[in-house]
Amino acid sequence: MQELLVRRDVKTSIAFEEEFESLKGNTGEKELKERLLEALVAKKLYSQELQNLQMENAQLKSMPLSIASVVEKLDENTVLLRQHGSEKEILTRVGDNVYAALELNTRVAVNNALNVVKVLSKPIDTRAVAMELIEAPETDYNSIGGLDSQMQEVREAIELPLAEPELFRRIGIKPPGGILLYGPPGTGKTMLARAVAHSTKATFIKLSGPELVHKYLGEGARLVREIFQMARDKAPSILFIDEIDAVGGTRTGSTDGTEEVNRTMMQLLAELDGFEDRGDVKIIAATNRIDLIDQALLRPGRFDKKIEIPQPEKEGRRSIFAIHTRNMPLDQDVDIDELAALTEGVSGADINAIVTEAGMFAIRRRGEYVARSDFQKALDKLSRKKADKESGMFV
Repeated sequence: MQELLVRRDVKTSIAFEEEFESLKGNTGEKELKERLLEALVAKKLYSQELQNLQMENAQLKSMPLSIASVVEKLDENTVLLRQHGSEKEILTRVGDNVYAALELNTRVAVNNALNVVKVLSKPIDTRAVAMELIEAPETDYNSIGGLDSQMQEVREAIELPLAEPELFRRIGIKPPGGILLYGPPGTGKTMLARAVAHSTKATFIKLSGPELVHKYLGEGARLVREIFQMARDKAPSILFIDEIDAVGGTRTGSTDGTEEVNRTMMQLLAELDGFEDRGDVKIIAATNRIDLIDQALLRPGRFDKKIEIPQPEKEGRRSIFAIHTRNMPLDQDVDIDELAALTEGVSGADINAIVTEAGMFAIRRRGEYVARSDFQKALDKLSRKKADKESGMFV
């Protein structure tokens, strides 16, 4: 195949030269240059094809490599390896650069002569990789209303240690390693985490508590280890755990299927405040049921700050209405202060639903503006839903 391509390339060049000589006297100079350019382009394409086939041929001739792990580093650049599959242990010598890059349990690729050819990266569960947030959310701090003091605490606890660590060193205190956001549903806990992801340049990893619960023995604990290892490798990083009560509930001595959940939580406790330093890895957790969280998880050192996200007061509701209606054409009879007064006990998520529903009523009547009557219909609809809904725990 390779020889045929070389011959074709040579024949093509000779043919181009002969054609060029024959056309000198019969063709204009401009047309001649165009044909010459086309010939050079075709020659370049053939050369590239030849190079790709040569590389493919070399790969097909090369021997496959085996995977092994480093068991022990010995003197004089000697390492003890254990092959995967056969579990055979071998001694081999490596170069200075490779020896310096090797650690215990490092994966390496070895050839048939059992020489180390390549140092491989650490294996990470694809589920953990998928939790990394690649694109920052559009939600920023300006999209959150009624939580000024809570936003300040979050920024001081999470963003400030990563951006200006010298402030904490100068005062002589250790920055908080993690914060727990708790409160009723729809009050803005997840939105605060999105705003942090939007404003920070650190790696942001998001997951929910139920994702850590698995039926197979040790599966949840292994996923916790790999998530925290990925966070350390990509530091500075922020790890957001939503619905942490699903995996961090109070431990019991029963054997009704909660053993795996307890094992996962113990691994989470070890990662939050274990023997090894987490480094520049900050933790944000959120829950609707702080009363269900195990006390071992709530103690300082794991979650140094517990920030309550309450139902918004009147001024907070006014701010939330202003945020959600800033791009909405409002009629002159719409009074934001009146809407804030009429929605006592309503969460930020409910206010967003009211604004959306009022817009839908305006669209239904083909109006150019959203009128007070549209908001009144939306409020009535929300009141009917709340009346029909049975009271119970936060969901």
